[in-house]
Amino acid sequence: MGAAEPQVQSAARTPLIALLGNPNCGKTALFNRLTGARQKVANYAGVTIERKEGGFTSPAGQSFRVLDLPGAYSLSATTPDEAITRDVVAGLRADEQAPDAIVCVVNATNLRLNLRLVLEVKRLGMPMLLALNMVDVAKKRGIAIDTARLAQELQMPVVETVAVQSGGEKALLNALDAMAPGQSVKALPLAAIDAVTVEATQREVRRILDACTSHANDTGNLTERIDHVVLHPLLGPILLAALMFLVFQAVFSWAAVPMEMITAGVDAVGQWISAHMAEGMLRSLVVEGVLGGVGSVLVFLPQILILFFFILVLEDCGYLPRAAFLLDRLMGGVGLSGRAFIPLLSSFACAIPGIMAARTIQNPRDRLVTIMIAPLMTCSARLPVYALIIAAFIPNRDLNGIVSLQGLVLFILYFAGIFSAMAVAWIFKRTMGANQQQPLMLELPSYHWPHLRNLALGLWERAKIFLTRVGTVILTLMVLLWFLSSFPGAPEGATQPAIYYSIAGMLGRALEVVFAPIGFGWQICIALVPGMAAREVAVGALGTVYALSQTGEELATSLTPIIAQSWSLATALSLLAWYVFAPQCMSTLSVVKRETNSLRYPLIMAGYMFALAYAASFLTYRIALFALG
Repeated sequence: MGAAEPQVQSAARTPLIALLGNPNCGKTALFNRLTGARQKVANYAGVTIERKEGGFTSPAGQSFRVLDLPGAYSLSATTPDEAITRDVVAGLRADEQAPDAIVCVVNATNLRLNLRLVLEVKRLGMPMLLALNMVDVAKKRGIAIDTARLAQELQMPVVETVAVQSGGEKALLNALDAMAPGQSVKALPLAAIDAVTVEATQREVRRILDACTSHANDTGNLTERIDHVVLHPLLGPILLAALMFLVFQAVFSWAAVPMEMITAGVDAVGQWISAHMAEGMLRSLVVEGVLGGVGSVLVFLPQILILFFFILVLEDCGYLPRAAFLLDRLMGGVGLSGRAFIPLLSSFACAIPGIMAARTIQNPRDRLVTIMIAPLMTCSARLPVYALIIAAFIPNRDLNGIVSLQGLVLFILYFAGIFSAMAVAWIFKRTMGANQQQPLMLELPSYHWPHLRNLALGLWERAKIFLTRVGTVILTLMVLLWFLSSFPGAPEGATQPAIYYSIAGMLGRALEVVFAPIGFGWQICIALVPGMAAREVAVGALGTVYALSQTGEELATSLTPIIAQSWSLATALSLLAWYVFAPQCMSTLSVVKRETNSLRYPLIMAGYMFALAYAASFLTYRIALFALG
């Protein structure tokens, strides 16, 4: 085609293999299968996009380094992730070694979409091979692929892989040994890609598919039949709302027994320590500080795991991209696209991965708005606060014998977060300039049963993250809070609990001047301060504060009945409203600064969320006082 020949450079080093492919093709699963635990995760220099590199040894004893590139649909980049992938493959990053060979990973059930990227990379003249992944799913569906003919048409080795199965990578390892890239080949200029139109590339894709594949026995229409219901303009949103409602019902009903077991266990430990340890500061630290704080948070682990169980199931079975399409029209009304749904959904776990997931949004303005509203999604750190107050003030009964009243209130709180995020996005749409709405293009994977191994690993990771926070951040803050709440001691003739005269008590009473109009007493004000480090710490802080406020034999873990007696219903509702909009934890604000490369946006975020939280709490408190007489 008149293009220059690729330049060959000698290199006596471990070959670097780059894994390249569309999102949802199984590329990262294949990377994990190849490297196991031998992975290094960092960021690409100058940006916050994650860089994953690992190593492995082939059956022939050859060592390889492997780089998991961000998912891309084309080398004509439209997102920051795709720009990184393009630059690394083309050798345009001065700080990044160009790969010695490319492994293009494709989804065998969706070659029509995947082969465009393969043909674009092929024009760069790099050594490459094709990993035909998910061939087991393709065969079950009746999709016939002539691998030998496909290799002939593409003029590169083609191997079959099943990344989710042990041994599913063996053919790829053998092909890499046969390839044995010993010299580094410099990629041709990107002009080699631009010289061919998208239409011409798609015609070539169709020609190759006609020659190499047969869909005569394809049973994939089952997915299409399901989508006729799931994506129906009327039934689809109703099904989505009902599904979310059932999830929040399960959070309370399924978690009741394990929560009671954890509470009983913590209570038993506290009673045993109280009975076998001499009274003094050390016992106070262990019972009121550690058990009173950490135990108050630990009890909510079952609810968090149940919530994430459903999210992981919906993600693994292929439903979440459908939810993005269902919400595309709603989000378009506030100036966003359905692509923002995935980052916003990730924010239900934690705002930090949600903010980082916004990198996949093409339009810079949409990306910024998504970052700014992601913290309004109800993250898992809010769940302990919600669950504590709901359990204390909302009766544990069923409406019509079916719907849990507590689960209904939790659903309303989550919906309030979503509604407020859409309202804020609508305001940003009008203050940040007009933006032409872009059509949503998103791959819809075939439905399949969730992989139990993936579910187990996902839940284990979530439990490990939560327990790590309990054992590090929360424990440290609880010990610090206990110290501030215990010193100096109460003066002679004191009529209030000792904590009232402590450093924390003085801080709480100073803040009470600001928060009294929304119904927060000094005890709540004390809990708000460590809650800036992590929201769930507020529950542990309340456990410590009220444990130190008790004058009898009440245990620190009996927090629910204590606040039920200490607070009015108006105060409880006001605190719930506060946490719908609660200002972000410091780690989230630091990630916003890193992602936007500006201090301006985290300051705006903290300011507008504090204003919303205060206004919502003030209105809730005053309306509740009026309604309750």
